[in-house]
Amino acid sequence: MVIADPIARTALAAVAVEPVDDGDGVDALTLGRRIRERRTAIGMTLGELAAAIDRAPSQVSAIENGKREPRLSMLRTIALALGTSVDDLLRADAPSERAALEIAVERAQRGPVFAALGLPPFRVGKGLNDQTLETILALHNEIDRLHRERAATPEEARRANAQLRAEMRARDNHYPELEQKAAELLGAVGHTGGPVSHQLVADMASHLGFSLHYVGDLPHSTRSVTDKRNGRIYLPTQNSPSRDSRSPILQALSSHLLGHEEPRSYADFLRQRIETNYLTAAILLPEEAAVRYLTEAKNLRRISMEELRDHFAVSYETAAHRFTNLATARLDIPVHFMKVHESGTIIKAYENDKVRFPSDALGAVEGTTVCRNWTARTVFDIEDRFSPYYQYTDTPTGTFWCTSRIEKAKEGEYSVSVGVPFEHVKWFRGRETPHRSVSRCPDETCCRRAPETLAAKWSDASWPAARTPTSLLAALPTGTFPGVDQTEVFQFLEAHAPR
Repeated sequence: MVIADPIARTALAAVAVEPVDDGDGVDALTLGRRIRERRTAIGMTLGELAAAIDRAPSQVSAIENGKREPRLSMLRTIALALGTSVDDLLRADAPSERAALEIAVERAQRGPVFAALGLPPFRVGKGLNDQTLETILALHNEIDRLHRERAATPEEARRANAQLRAEMRARDNHYPELEQKAAELLGAVGHTGGPVSHQLVADMASHLGFSLHYVGDLPHSTRSVTDKRNGRIYLPTQNSPSRDSRSPILQALSSHLLGHEEPRSYADFLRQRIETNYLTAAILLPEEAAVRYLTEAKNLRRISMEELRDHFAVSYETAAHRFTNLATARLDIPVHFMKVHESGTIIKAYENDKVRFPSDALGAVEGTTVCRNWTARTVFDIEDRFSPYYQYTDTPTGTFWCTSRIEKAKEGEYSVSVGVPFEHVKWFRGRETPHRSVSRCPDETCCRRAPETLAAKWSDASWPAARTPTSLLAALPTGTFPGVDQTEVFQFLEAHAPR
């Protein structure tokens, strides 16, 4: 087979020499193709291989299609049944040029371009000849190239954010070097346990050579201002009700401890923000104390964000953030986190549990709109704002359990959600919840397309004025009214129309 298209050749070469790490160190697509190629080469049917390894044919099919990653013990059994070695099955290169092309197309289907376009996945089988697959791959890469060429300042920020999110996922959002800095500072001021008091935070500032000054005329766009020359940190006399008064002090100290300089790019700015937020949370919820508390809660099967918040006297959002730092690295629990504005816009997000966040063609999640049926959105419809809210959501990538709470900020209300795959809900309080929802997103018929009756009545008779995006990273998706939820507009008009 000769690949004529240069874009297709480039993608194919990448597949052949550099496997994609899906988070567990195994390139599932290449592994699956190697198993299939070996099985067919020795004349073994799918059913025969399934019987040989004592598994259902559907399980073997999922492995061969790259949708399931076998454990090492199963991989050894498969290799034995196929008369080969584990090392041979785990080779990084595709077993043939045709397999490399199929892998490239499968990988494209699972990427952000297909998701952003709402294209349904299709089976890459023998019925599709090489030329068809090459054309699909070339079109995918051209669309991806055009999106990247149109990059402007917001897109640059969102691309940088997507790259940082990928790094966080690869590290399970756990940064030992920042944990060490937090431990050193806590030790320097004599912290021996319990919540970190405001006085102890002031002692940290003094230890680092700073004095705290509260003023009423702080620039409205800032949370604090540090005078490095005179060793002063200026703070507002009034704090937002949703913010811990210790946080802006610790964030300012964190920037000093980390040697941050003026950002040269959005990537610099975003990395500094991630580092300061992480170090702040690591100081307020020290690693060893937090792990000890969470381990006990896991053993009792009652992990709770509310109880974690109350135990360390921090905000709910800080507790939720901190849990993502420790859940996988220290408790072996995959997790996802979302902060969602009441408009449905994702402000912050993190995952390493294979939940499928909405994203644009650049792979950016922040600024996109989350499904109306996810816990992060349904929690806004709950009257009881004091009790924890839990929900199971069935999605195309599996069932996830989430706990969510609404908090307020000057930009409006937002939800903070922490979730895990169904098989890990056994460790959490709230697993008995009867609340359950189904999400078909990114299928537009799930919640993104207004009902036909409302659309027919109001599509030509509505003129909403879009709000300014609520986040630096908020997307301006193409459409008649960028950032506007048309379903919400049509429902509003219907409710208020003259009778």
